Amino acid sequence: MLEHKSLREKVVLITGGTSGIGRATAMAMGGAGAKVVFSGRRDPEGEETAALVRDTGAECKFVRSDVSSEADVKALVQTTIATYGKLDCAFNNAGIDPPVKPLHEQSLEDFDKVMAINVRGLFLCMKYEIQQMLTQGAGAIVNTSSIGGLIGFPGISPYHASKHAVMGLTRSAALDYAKQGIRINAVNPGMTDTEMLDRLDSGSVNDLSEVPMGRKGQAAEIAQAVVFLCSDAASYITGQPLVVDGGFTAH
Repeated sequence: MLEHKSLREKVVLITGGTSGIGRATAMAMGGAGAKVVFSGRRDPEGEETAALVRDTGAECKFVRSDVSSEADVKALVQTTIATYGKLDCAFNNAGIDPPVKPLHEQSLEDFDKVMAINVRGLFLCMKYEIQQMLTQGAGAIVNTSSIGGLIGFPGISPYHASKHAVMGLTRSAALDYAKQGIRINAVNPGMTDTEMLDRLDSGSVNDLSEVPMGRKGQAAEIAQAVVFLCSDAASYITGQPLVVDGGFTAH
C-alpha cells in the first residue's frame, strides 16, 4: 500500500471492487488518501471490502450495481457525486470470464454475457464518468484490460475478444478527450493470483513456465499500477496499456 498520499482528497470510483484486483485497488486508493466509492453485485463481499478500506483511514461507500445495466451505471455515478461532490478518477474493473473451451464449443449465451459486462459495461461506465469529468475539466480513467488484450491464449476466445475491445475503447476515448484534460489508460495484468485465474484451470492459461519472474502477480501489485495511472505522476500518459505481467509478454 502506498504510504504517501498521492491521491489525497481525490474521489475515486471503482467497479468490480468486491474481490481480487478491485478490492486491492480500493484499499490502495484509500491508503493513497482518496475517498472511495466502489461497486459490485455481491453485498457480503462489498461490506467486507468496505471494512478493509475504512481500516486504511479512508472514507468509502459500497453501491450494489450491475455495469451491464445503463440505469445502474448512471445511478452509480450520480451516487458518487451526491456523496462526495465530484469524480476525479475511475477504475473500470468489472469483468467476467467464459468457460475454458475452444471457440466452436463456446455458446452464444456465454459470449454475449462476457461482452455485456466486459465491453458494454465498460462503454457505459466511461460514458457517464466522462460526462461528469467534462463538467469538472479534468479526470483520470483506468480500464482493466489484460495481457489477453494484447496477445492470445487458447480456450478463452470470448474473453480475449472482450479485452482487445477494451484496448480499442481506451485508445479511441483517450484521443477524444485528451484536450479536455481527461486521461484514459488501461492496466494489462498478466497471471494474477485471483479467483478468476483459479477458475481458468486450463494448463495453457495457468502455465508459469514462460513467466520470467516464475510466479503469479499479486492483486496488490496491479493496484499500485492503477494508483500510479490515476495520480499526477502519470500526468503525461494517456491512451496507453500499462503491462504488469512479470515479463511474460517480453518474449
